[in-house]
Amino acid sequence: MRKENKFFVISDIVMVILSLYIALLLKYDFKVDVRYMKLFKGSIIPVVILMVIFNKLFNLYNNMWKYASIDELLSIVYSVSLTNVVFIVYSYILTHLKIAQFKFDFYRFPYTVHIIFWMLSVLLLGGTRFAYRASYESKKNREGVSKNKIRLLMVGAGDAAATLIKEIKRSKKLNYDIIGLIDDDGEKLGKLIYGVKVVGNRNDINKFCNENEIQEIIVAIPSAPEESRKEIFNICKNTKCKLRTFPSISDIIDGKLDMKKVRDVSIEDLLGREEVKLNTENIEKYIKGKTILVTGGGGSIGSELCRQVSRFNPKKLIILDIYENNAYDLQMELNYKAPKLDKDVIIASIRDKKRLNEVFEKFKPDVVFHAAAHKHVPLMEGNPAEAIKNNVLGTFNVLKCCDEYGVGKFVQISTDKAVNPTNIMGATKRFCELMVQAFDKVSKTEFVAVRFGNVLGSNGSVIPLFKKQIAHGGPVTLTHPDINRFFMTIPEAAQLVIQAGAMAHGGEIFVLDMGKPVKIMDLAKDLITLSGFNPGEDIKIEITGLRPGEKLYEELLMSEVALTSTEHEKIHVEKPMDIQMSFIENSIEDFKEVLKENDKEEIYKIMENKVPTYKRKKD
Repeated sequence: MRKENKFFVISDIVMVILSLYIALLLKYDFKVDVRYMKLFKGSIIPVVILMVIFNKLFNLYNNMWKYASIDELLSIVYSVSLTNVVFIVYSYILTHLKIAQFKFDFYRFPYTVHIIFWMLSVLLLGGTRFAYRASYESKKNREGVSKNKIRLLMVGAGDAAATLIKEIKRSKKLNYDIIGLIDDDGEKLGKLIYGVKVVGNRNDINKFCNENEIQEIIVAIPSAPEESRKEIFNICKNTKCKLRTFPSISDIIDGKLDMKKVRDVSIEDLLGREEVKLNTENIEKYIKGKTILVTGGGGSIGSELCRQVSRFNPKKLIILDIYENNAYDLQMELNYKAPKLDKDVIIASIRDKKRLNEVFEKFKPDVVFHAAAHKHVPLMEGNPAEAIKNNVLGTFNVLKCCDEYGVGKFVQISTDKAVNPTNIMGATKRFCELMVQAFDKVSKTEFVAVRFGNVLGSNGSVIPLFKKQIAHGGPVTLTHPDINRFFMTIPEAAQLVIQAGAMAHGGEIFVLDMGKPVKIMDLAKDLITLSGFNPGEDIKIEITGLRPGEKLYEELLMSEVALTSTEHEKIHVEKPMDIQMSFIENSIEDFKEVLKENDKEEIYKIMENKVPTYKRKKD
């Protein structure tokens, strides 16, 4: 038997004797008849024996009392109750047999004594155990503080915060010392949640963190509007504390609020906008019950298009990609998240027209989202022939198949780098836009393009690069201190692409509202801060100079063309240009000829000739 349980055996003996004695005193106003005192002395041994037996029966000497809870309290109630019942039966047996050797005038106590005895026994036996637990918790808390617990401030004083506080206090693994709560509800100021005080509102965050040496902040307001959460994140990032948060309530699929849902605040949280509102009725009209093909389906945008399309119950989803690993990962994900979705994964290159013919002949897609492309500006500057083979000739193959096999709608994924391009990648994407408009004039298929800027967290984008550099201790490399870009989240971009497809009548270039441009320097500083470091001190920022073909800023529309609004506030349309199919076909032949020589200078020259807005930026 462990040391603590030996203590409880001795303590229980003392407490049960004390309970019976006090019960007698209370019953008779502290003037107990000598006969009852005589009976009391004769009852001590049987009561103690009964109590120890039933305590053992209910495992009261096997429990870890530092973790005592309601279940353990119920065990005490059961044990004390049975002890009382058996003691009463024992007393009646003695009375009935009138055992002379006890020499008592009577053999039982009044029922009132038993009731008081029961209450006192539960109180004293339970009290000693829960006092033991309280002592343990107090000691643990003192030890925890001395063992460098993380000093935590929690933003929010609602259900989410209450759940976290309770879980943190119970768990030995969560090494937090919760210093205070922040909430904008003035009525909560000064109130306590599980012993943690509401100390102020969002305007007090910086001051409180400085005065109390806060190390980490958890934003526990999952039901708050996106704009309000963003404001709080931007306040918190100036504290230099590590930031963590619950996702928004719409992202908590199972509805549970616990520490497993808490994650680090991301750059998307700081730049996030209100959720995109889709016209699902229009989208269902061209997605539901249709066969949908997504080229580049394993990539960042392509895979998200596949996820979003799966929500609208297509007849079949065809995921086409040259890179099998990404396509396989997406297939496994959709097997789990959308088990009823009819899908096929096709490994193929858009450069291979014969293979594309086989795919279109077999599946006869109704809608094609074309996301397959080479997109890395510096890499394509060094490999212009590959940019043309994939982005131009590959896209031409897909466009031809859509026309030949009677596809209902084709949606080209374009980029802001196609606007007044200064690099070969942007120029190839601009030529793709021209092809889309030319094909739309001669085909029954509705051909459209959707143009948007950088996508947060996509493969090869600046954010994953910065995160890797920060993880290695820096420096974070930046090409220019004044460079800026438009940003959009992957789901937001994919949803707006699908929405634009629903609006398309053919020939349009849809331009997505990207909000305000973001300075990459600010982005780098925010990422460093969110990682718990001081920009320029813990992690250096190194300026490396603009790369070949790189702009200081991007444009979303051609300067000589006006945009018109659409029914969706975030989608605009650019006026179509008069592009002839003969120009496209002749250009394709010219591209093929120049590729035979693989002369970079000639490739650049022909691209400048085919895309008049392309102005090559030379070193």
